Amino acid sequence: MQRFSQSPTDPAFVQNPYPFYDRARAAGDFFWWEDYDMPCAVSYAAVRDVLRSRKMGRESPPELAPDIPARLQPFYDIEAHSMLELEAPRHTRLRSLVLRAFTSRAIAALDSGIHELCHQLIDNFPSEPFDLLTYYAQPVPVVVISRLLGVPEDRADDLLRWSNAMVAMYQAGRTPQTEAAAVQASLDFSAFMRGYIAQRRKTPGDDLISTLIAAEEDGEKLSEEELITTCILLLNAGHEATVHTLGNGVKTLLERDIREVSETCVEEIIRFDPPLHMFTRWVYEDVTIGEQSFKRGDQIACLLGAGNRDPIAYDAPNTFDPTRKGPQNTSFGGGIHFCVGAPLARLELNIALKVLFERCPSLQLTEAPQYGDVFHFHGLEKLMVKS
Repeated sequence: MQRFSQSPTDPAFVQNPYPFYDRARAAGDFFWWEDYDMPCAVSYAAVRDVLRSRKMGRESPPELAPDIPARLQPFYDIEAHSMLELEAPRHTRLRSLVLRAFTSRAIAALDSGIHELCHQLIDNFPSEPFDLLTYYAQPVPVVVISRLLGVPEDRADDLLRWSNAMVAMYQAGRTPQTEAAAVQASLDFSAFMRGYIAQRRKTPGDDLISTLIAAEEDGEKLSEEELITTCILLLNAGHEATVHTLGNGVKTLLERDIREVSETCVEEIIRFDPPLHMFTRWVYEDVTIGEQSFKRGDQIACLLGAGNRDPIAYDAPNTFDPTRKGPQNTSFGGGIHFCVGAPLARLELNIALKVLFERCPSLQLTEAPQYGDVFHFHGLEKLMVKS
């Protein structure tokens, strides 16, 4: 496999990583990214196959488990119970319990509330230019996931702050300051959730936390630590990617003067400029994918944003086509770790984008949008508009 060097914190790359992906993909399904010292799946087929392979997973092999510094232990204590980081049988049990609570009926019941929330937020748009992320893209998913879980909406600012600090641990170029902020957020978030779960044990409600407390699978319930971690995971994952996708999507539509939003258009938004660009897998058994062989202990990065722009999978992949028909994009992952919140994210995006352009048909950019320095994530720093 060919080797490429590209700093993930280079400003030009952060603003537009797709030309680098195209160069790397031209060399084959996989390339070696020097800056990460890691092989990367860069074609659609390779990304799909790595995500689906049962010979790989998120949890590191026991012999390669890293030593966790004591100062970071609070953060990794939460990660230790996250179904996003686990494999069978623990992952199977946790996901099964969560799916019993995270039903299509529970998600569908949020429809009218999401419409109402979007209209309320738009009613409060300033008359002068404003940041659409702050006034719309951030509050929609944060409030929705808070309502689904049953946590107080007036704590949305805290939830957003804690989540941002924890998610920053997965970004390129993290610093001691990043780590310290994530640890403090982990402690604060855990304390909040522990107290709120205690309340729900005494007085159950019609919410996801109460359902998770009661959920059983083969006589087993979520432990206290699993319950805390699962709620934190759902809160973090339930808004972080959707905020970025809403912002990236509005940017894409406004730059092309597209105002009609269909379900097909939303899928194209998710494909064209996804919120997560890198997701890693450990190899558990020697395996060959395409023409490339890997051994137990290898770690592979799936470049989701690159897979979505593969010309073998999509005609003119660097062109935004709101009517595009094509294979399912890789943005929600794949295999047993396919995003459990994908139906909710799609519902939020469809409603939020449709309502926004119905209510604000003259919406326009007032500044050129800039992406934040957050690779592996890909989202805007701000989105200045006027309506």
